[in-house]
Amino acid sequence: MPRYEFRMQRLFLPADLRAGEPVSTDRAQANYLLNVLRLKDGDQVLVFNGRDGEWRAALSVEGRKQLSLVPVDQTRPQTPVPDLHYLFAPIKHARLDYMVQKAVEMGAGTLRPVVTRHTQSSRVNLERMRSNVIEACEQCGVIAVPEVCEPEPLARVLERWAEAGDGRRLVFCDEGEESQNPLPALKNLAPGPLAVLIGPEGGFSEEERAMLRASDFVTPVPLGPRVLRADTAAVAALAVIQALIGDWH
Repeated sequence: MPRYEFRMQRLFLPADLRAGEPVSTDRAQANYLLNVLRLKDGDQVLVFNGRDGEWRAALSVEGRKQLSLVPVDQTRPQTPVPDLHYLFAPIKHARLDYMVQKAVEMGAGTLRPVVTRHTQSSRVNLERMRSNVIEACEQCGVIAVPEVCEPEPLARVLERWAEAGDGRRLVFCDEGEESQNPLPALKNLAPGPLAVLIGPEGGFSEEERAMLRASDFVTPVPLGPRVLRADTAAVAALAVIQALIGDWH
């Protein structure tokens, strides 16, 4: 694992980052840096925007509440977004926040909410999801910011998947699998782009399971003998996939 700098505060800025060109912070960021962390004019933080890599930037204080950050030098070049898609049925807000943050930490590059028959929450706050993505990136040294997609019904997702024909395999975490071990099914997957699908707390309906299992681009896998909550299942599935066929080896 690369050794990143974790002793400095890391901050996401949407603006372009170029050496010597000041970037204004918003009020919340200025308050956090000046009043919570009590940083001073000339102190340095790390900044990124998902496009221009990571930069060391110096604080330029403009009055009591206004603050700019001046990029000094690039500490890391931009990395690509991981090519792992994470599809999930939305759950209640607090646990959805956790799920989104952990998916980013585990290497998901695209987050796609999927509406199923037993989905608990019909409304998805995409801005809140994006905020949680940014927070996870800031805390864990991720500089390639994952994409957050609009929610789609499961049937539409599968229809578009077949139309795309890009060879991306969909690993479907199926609580109805007879086996309890996900490793044999995953070991048999051919190399190529991947996605993982986690269902809602109530599980997929039998109709949805049949629809998934009938799709030739879907690989069903179990997640062991225990009943897992949706947010726990997300971490378990992503860990198994990354360890066996992802970027951990």
